Amino acid sequence: MAHADGHLQSSISPGAARLIDAFLDAAWSERGLAAATLEAYRQDLRGLAGDGNGDLQDVDKQAVLAWLARRLQRGDAVSSLTRALSCLRQFFAWAVRQGEITINPMLDIEGPRRANHLPQVLSQSSVDRLLAQPAGDAPLALRDRALLETLYATGLRVSELVGLEPSALNLAKGVVRVRGKGGRERLVPLGERAVDALTIWLRQGRAELRPQVERVFVSRSGQVLSRVAAWQRIRHHARAAGITQPVYPHLLRHSFATHLLDHGADLRVVQMLLGHADLATTQIYTHVSRARLKDLYRQHHPRG
Repeated sequence: MAHADGHLQSSISPGAARLIDAFLDAAWSERGLAAATLEAYRQDLRGLAGDGNGDLQDVDKQAVLAWLARRLQRGDAVSSLTRALSCLRQFFAWAVRQGEITINPMLDIEGPRRANHLPQVLSQSSVDRLLAQPAGDAPLALRDRALLETLYATGLRVSELVGLEPSALNLAKGVVRVRGKGGRERLVPLGERAVDALTIWLRQGRAELRPQVERVFVSRSGQVLSRVAAWQRIRHHARAAGITQPVYPHLLRHSFATHLLDHGADLRVVQMLLGHADLATTQIYTHVSRARLKDLYRQHHPRG
């Protein structure tokens, strides 16, 4: 079968196709990667799988090196190989975390590495402008206001947000019960503004959309609100608020964690709120917080 990377490959297995789709979905949701980057990653992963027996779960270091060597011999640009290495490192690290594979074949493979990028965050003023954007008492405005307030108040993943059922909310106590990755449940405080926005949405706006599903947030037609639709609404309000950096649901999760640490929250509390199984995953936000403090120092200290 001819693929976009220019040479013949065997078909990939359904299992490999499932893994690729799940990884790209996670990359899109968590990092806001552009469509072109996601498609390039898809071709890289399909190429690696098709170069062997069609699977990705049994790929080893030798298979990766052989595939890279064939691409190099074919004359692929160094930038393409760098991107492929980045893709494979991310994919196999993700697959190990998900329990799909046990050994990461990329651990001992060296190559040109891009600088590690800390998660992007919104400034507090940008968050304030974004959350103030949905205006009026129309059902969709009430929904979007509640959606944005809930995202920033809780740091939920977008999949957790759109999957919320009304029974998971306890607005009297100001908490939400969240079922996260691996089926783990956690209780997350909502905060007064999120409680107020959710109360108004549930009492005044949601019924007008005639919900057909047991979800807190529903679409215009009363159906399940998709992750894509949630992202589109967030992006729409960000543009209307004059925010020029790309805004996506996970950016509010990053901002939630970083702003908590900026204001002195304990790292393990943030870990619990985010639903991270490993504290090391949460620690990246301490680096973000320190980087922000250094930037503020340089900008405002007379000898910065």
